[in-house]
Amino acid sequence: MSGVRCIVKKWFALLLIAVLMVFPAGCGEEISFEQKYDILHTAEQYGAGVSSEPSDTAFFAESLAVGGNENSVAEGVESGLSEASLLVDLTGSAILSANNVHQRMYPASTTKILTAYVALKYGDLAATTTVSAEALKLDEDSSLCGLAAGDVISLEELLYGLMLCSGNDAASVIAEMISGSTEAFAGLMNQEALALGATNSHFVNPHGLPDEQHYTTAYDLYLIFQEAIQNETFLQIIGTETHTASYTDSQGEAVEREWTNSNQYLNGKQQAPEGITVLGGKTGTTSAAGSCLVLLSENAAGKRYISIVMKADGRENLYTLMSELLTSAAAAP
Repeated sequence: MSGVRCIVKKWFALLLIAVLMVFPAGCGEEISFEQKYDILHTAEQYGAGVSSEPSDTAFFAESLAVGGNENSVAEGVESGLSEASLLVDLTGSAILSANNVHQRMYPASTTKILTAYVALKYGDLAATTTVSAEALKLDEDSSLCGLAAGDVISLEELLYGLMLCSGNDAASVIAEMISGSTEAFAGLMNQEALALGATNSHFVNPHGLPDEQHYTTAYDLYLIFQEAIQNETFLQIIGTETHTASYTDSQGEAVEREWTNSNQYLNGKQQAPEGITVLGGKTGTTSAAGSCLVLLSENAAGKRYISIVMKADGRENLYTLMSELLTSAAAAP
């Protein structure tokens, strides 16, 4: 019956449009449409067929957890340790804990989740690029993976530098490689963010250094991250503890660098709660953004979760709060 009701609603909407095309708008003026469409001819293409069979059309948010504006913090979670936090059950598409999830904030290096997603969508992992001096013009306090002008490196290696040691240099090189410039790449980031439903976000760079026009929300980060983890290469990279990168320098000499994951659950500096396996994620820290972390984890029952903490006051509070969220996930059936 739900399928029939849906069909009736679609037909009613189309009929209403047709009526508005014919009847006056009031005050003696008639509405005129230059390019009317045939309601019967286009009914099928708009999904308003007369079949009573269940539709196989995939709806945009059918696999997403949809959250409102009210805070609902899980028991045992000290929400005051950060400005925003979120715990989502991916298996049941349900929000288990939420605090200020639609509040706009600086994302710091969690920006690089979207950078990696765009690079994987539009780039070729095996393709190589030459690092430009322009790409290395970054703030002195930038986190770097050690690239130098003239280095020749593949996109795959750049992604490891981007996501493990959070290299802002890797982010800038990726932007130039994919789009020719940081500005053009930021446009592509915004295009893809909007396509994923992240309508409360705007990005101006691929690395996350602070800018008034560069912001997102915990909920938008969830939307972006949950799409990114559908890519097996992305999953492999964010779950890697250490990686030995291989590329050549400006003289054609071989270079090897070991990059360690900045995620403390993966590099051994933090212990995940019992019953939780951390599969990967992305850290982010600036003075404006505070300490941030986006994680994918799995509990003993095999259920997967995305947990997000934004603007924690220091690394200790960041991991304290994240562990409290993960403890809630561990206890879930």
